[in-house]
Amino acid sequence: MILLVFFIACEGRPVSTEGKPEVSPVPKVTVEREKPEKREPPPPEVKIRLKRDGKDSYSWELSGSDVDQILKVNERLRKQLGENQRR
Repeated sequence: MILLVFFIACEGRPVSTEGKPEVSPVPKVTVEREKPEKREPPPPEVKIRLKRDGKDSYSWELSGSDVDQILKVNERLRKQLGENQRR
């Protein structure tokens, strides 16, 4: 009798999974590092020494590390102070 039960149990049928809950795979976790913000460096500093003579005309001396920035400031001063001299 014991052999009969053993042979029936071992017929080769797979074990049914109806009563067992499915085990979900481990969830995938993605870790993102904070990206440092890329800040633009401040514009190069241009030092301006503005002079006014007795005839109400202006002149200036510019100094700085970036030649392009110095030229931009010089052009801006010419436009702004040049208009004031004509008045």
